[in-house]
Amino acid sequence: METFDIKRLQWTREPKSYQLGQNQIVIETQPHTDLWQRTYYHFQNDNAPVLQLTTEEEYFSFVVKTSFDSKHRFDQCGVVVYLDSENWLKASIEYENENFQHLGSVVTNHGYSDWATTEISADIKEMWYRLSRRGQDFRVENSTDGVTFKQMRICHLAQATGKIAFGIYACSPENSSFIARFTDFEMGECQWKEHDGQEPD
Repeated sequence: METFDIKRLQWTREPKSYQLGQNQIVIETQPHTDLWQRTYYHFQNDNAPVLQLTTEEEYFSFVVKTSFDSKHRFDQCGVVVYLDSENWLKASIEYENENFQHLGSVVTNHGYSDWATTEISADIKEMWYRLSRRGQDFRVENSTDGVTFKQMRICHLAQATGKIAFGIYACSPENSSFIARFTDFEMGECQWKEHDGQEPD
C-alpha cells in the first residue's frame, strides 16, 4: 500500500493563493469557484481548485482533517475524487448562515450532480473525512474528533476504473473568500470491509 505523500500531489486547477507545507496545505479560495453540473440549478461550474494524488490502488482509505473560517453561503472545503469535469464526487461542509451549515456530499456521474445533506451547527469549524475505495464504489465518512467516524454516503462512480485521482478541494461559489486548512493526512488499508450479508442475485 502506497502512502499519502504531499509532495506527489498535483493540481488539477491551481488557486491564486496557497501554501504547501510538510504536513499542511492552506488554500485561500477565490470568489465564484465551484464544482457542480446541471441538476436543478441548470448551470455548470467546474473551476474549483483541486489537489490530488493519482493511484491504481483499488482498495484504500484516505483521511484528512479540514479547518476553515467560512462565513458566506456555500463556502466549502473537503475531500474529492475528481476524474473529469462530468465524473467526480466531493464531501464537505457548506456554510449556509449563522445558525446552520450543510454537511453533505455530491456525486456526479455522466454530467449530472446530486446533493445529499444534513444540517449541522454553524459553530463547527473543523471536520475529519475518511474516503474509502472498493473498486468503482466509494464510502465517505466524517468525524468531529478524528477517531469515531460516521457514514455519510456510499456511492458508485461509473468512470472510476483502474487509475483514479483523489484528494482535497476548496471553493467559494458566491462572491466570497476564506482560508481552508488541510492537515492529518493518512492513507492506508481500506477500512470499509467487504460486505458479508445477503448474497448477490
